[in-house]
Amino acid sequence: MTGTQILQRGTEAYELTFEDMRAFTAARSADTSDQIWLLEHPPVFTLGLGADPAHVLDAHTIPVVQTDRGGEVTYHGPGQAIAYLLYDLKRRGSKLLPRQFVTAIEQAVIDTLATYNLQGERKAGAPGIYVANGEWQGAKIAALGLKIRASGCTYHGVSLNVAMDLQPFSWINPCGYAKLATVDMQTLGVQASLTEVQHTLAQHLEQHITSGT
Repeated sequence: MTGTQILQRGTEAYELTFEDMRAFTAARSADTSDQIWLLEHPPVFTLGLGADPAHVLDAHTIPVVQTDRGGEVTYHGPGQAIAYLLYDLKRRGSKLLPRQFVTAIEQAVIDTLATYNLQGERKAGAPGIYVANGEWQGAKIAALGLKIRASGCTYHGVSLNVAMDLQPFSWINPCGYAKLATVDMQTLGVQASLTEVQHTLAQHLEQHITSGT
């Protein structure tokens, strides 16, 4: 078993990535390395297992895909840094119980934003990361949704808005919250490439997940 592998998959249709995550997880063994997949998707709305389809107010021409992650409806599109987390939590012992895994992911996003002088925060009962101050205080900038199988193996992950067309978020109730404001790093004044932010995020994810913090 080696350390975490970070794979850059470019731009990829959501359905293909979803199928590949499930196949990778089904086929992995105790010796399979954990992986972080970095990519972006063409426009797509995805529904979590408990999602209410009524939260898709008007999909326009964007496909809506049912998934097996937790959470409600969200939007993925160009200019969004996505990291899918394919980990085996059970071989890591008590440091990475599901709650600690989520906490590590959230902290990685907060640290990534801090790299670009942005302050992010958690909100109780509302998964994801939100802008902590300024004009956009309270706006959601990152979404989190996971699948953790009984085996302890995980897939799905986290998406961070970097430089997007944000309009499709207004066509849904993001994560089930009506009129929830969403924002991206570009709107907050950050001029950084998607690839750069993806790799910054991956480094923080690997750091916090490995240490269990």
